[in-house]
Amino acid sequence: MAAQPIELHEDRLFPAEPGVRGIARALYREVAALPIVSPHGHTDPRWFSSNEAFANPTALFLAPDHYLYRMLYSQGVSLDRLGVPSREGAPGVDPREAWRLFASHFYLFRGTPSALWLNHVLVQVFGVDVRLSAETADEIYDAIDAALKTEAFRPRALFDRFNIELLATTEGPTDTLDHHHAIAQSGWGGRVVTAYRPDAVIDADHEDFQRALESFATLTGEDVYSWSGYLAAHRKRRADFMAAGATSSDHGHPTAATANLNSAEAEALFARVVAGAGDADDHELFRAQMLTEMARMSLEDGLVMQIHPGSFRNHNFRLFESHGRDKGADIPMRTDYVSALKPLLDQFGNEPDLSVIVFTLDETSYARELAPLAGCYPVLKLGPAWWFHDSPEGMMRFRKHTTETAGFYNTVGFNDDTRAFLSIPARHDVARRIDCAFLAGLVSEHRLAIDEAHAVAEDLAYNLVRKAYRLENAQPSPVAATA
Repeated sequence: MAAQPIELHEDRLFPAEPGVRGIARALYREVAALPIVSPHGHTDPRWFSSNEAFANPTALFLAPDHYLYRMLYSQGVSLDRLGVPSREGAPGVDPREAWRLFASHFYLFRGTPSALWLNHVLVQVFGVDVRLSAETADEIYDAIDAALKTEAFRPRALFDRFNIELLATTEGPTDTLDHHHAIAQSGWGGRVVTAYRPDAVIDADHEDFQRALESFATLTGEDVYSWSGYLAAHRKRRADFMAAGATSSDHGHPTAATANLNSAEAEALFARVVAGAGDADDHELFRAQMLTEMARMSLEDGLVMQIHPGSFRNHNFRLFESHGRDKGADIPMRTDYVSALKPLLDQFGNEPDLSVIVFTLDETSYARELAPLAGCYPVLKLGPAWWFHDSPEGMMRFRKHTTETAGFYNTVGFNDDTRAFLSIPARHDVARRIDCAFLAGLVSEHRLAIDEAHAVAEDLAYNLVRKAYRLENAQPSPVAATA
């Protein structure tokens, strides 16, 4: 079969009705070229510290992107054959063969956000003009591979080309942040900062919890097996992260539960958990208490707090056993926010200097719980449509379900939350197009003036995220970075 051209239509994702589409086009023209602010993601800071060439198309596209290989796995394609590392390390697979396997199954992504993102990357980044398929696999592989060997496709050059103003990665409490320090000392002008994700030393259900505590103690010099020493260790690490540019912490707990125990109760709970004597209820209560403790620390040091609850992590136990965490086997769950967040909100909900951004994988909670909560409590803001809902339909549902109660200004713009570096411009482009489509609908229904729509479009694409994540002060400290 002859190769088919890729079509990136200039009106993609805009309304079909011509008049509304014209308004969306006009709004989009004003925001399409704004700088990208990516305040929360999972790209590897090593890429930007070493600035080495990416190894090959398979390592760049497939290995880090669980959106891609979870679909392939669901259709019976082995992760080992795709080159995805297992617990035993990277499989000895020819990257070209893995790419051919991916290309021969690319039809599985028809109609999905992954196809939108990948086609954007192929056309806009690499100049590919034919669809990925079994017939075009080698041609496209060779074109990408040749480009990756040039200086123009090294990580820092792509960062600059993508017009990224700031990119935040996410590191754990036992990370030395060496790559961030190296970036700060390199003289390169790109702003790559970190975010504090302390789950490894908070979630006692994590298989590495005890080992993480040992590393936490070594790194901080604190007695992390005492309640006071444990909290002091968190404060030290938060200061380290802030010196590396962090403006936020991130908390990926199973639920949104918070708690407000007194000091004696918290200390007793902590003692049971670190001794390995706690049960499942103790572990959940400890996570809940630590969200409140993290909020208290955020009020002290100014880190914006992100809460990402509602994922049943590693639901596919067989895949978890063979390949470990973050392999596309996490499943959304129903999540309560009204009762779960109340202990934290009773303590800090009206504090003007605290900022808590809440995400959800449970869309039923948007209109019922999250938008009313954000429309009431000064500390709360709504994170964008996330993960499984980071899609055109998911973004539109988010706007429709939250705007009438929370408005636009209790939301925080867009973040891509991705491990796939090359997809960042594509994801932001989709978000900007969908927001412009939504605003165009309001204008066409005479619910929003056109000048207001232009202002909101710019705020959603650029201004709100900078304000919400306090990014004006996100530059790493050269003094701290050399310590």
